[in-house]
Amino acid sequence: MAPLIAAYAKVREPLLHLPNYAVPTFAERLERHGREPGFGAVLAFAPEGRPVGYAYGNTVESGDRWWTRMGEVDAGFSGSPALALKEIGVTVPYRGTGLARRIHDELLAGRSETYVSLMVNAAAGDGKVQRVYESWGYQVIGMSQPSPESPLLSAMIRKIATPEEEVR
Repeated sequence: MAPLIAAYAKVREPLLHLPNYAVPTFAERLERHGREPGFGAVLAFAPEGRPVGYAYGNTVESGDRWWTRMGEVDAGFSGSPALALKEIGVTVPYRGTGLARRIHDELLAGRSETYVSLMVNAAAGDGKVQRVYESWGYQVIGMSQPSPESPLLSAMIRKIATPEEEVR
């Protein structure tokens, strides 16, 4: 997990002073998430071998806190196993190159779940990050605040198998 933590630290460098983004806090979350069912991760490396991007997630079932923290969610989304995309990030020189989408798609490849869900700070990048996810086929289905230290997040979802198809 060390390369994933190194990639995280570089991607989130401007935010590491905030409690929710501190490397030890992330490492604890990653350790917990890594033990959860259906865990998968993808790392991207620069030609010289340093990690420059990552994504990871795991399977969440109906009733999982992933869903319950959102409030009322359509059972069509939360009623069967889904992939919770817990983290995705790319270092500055690789942003805007399509690398994040390739990492995302590799993480989804071969998954058995019908849907993938993620949470994003709607204010990140003045809304640009959420708009990127919308361009990938995600739609907002609710709001969530996973911890007291975290910002309010938009909960988003899309089908895994057909990214061009609308969720509903």
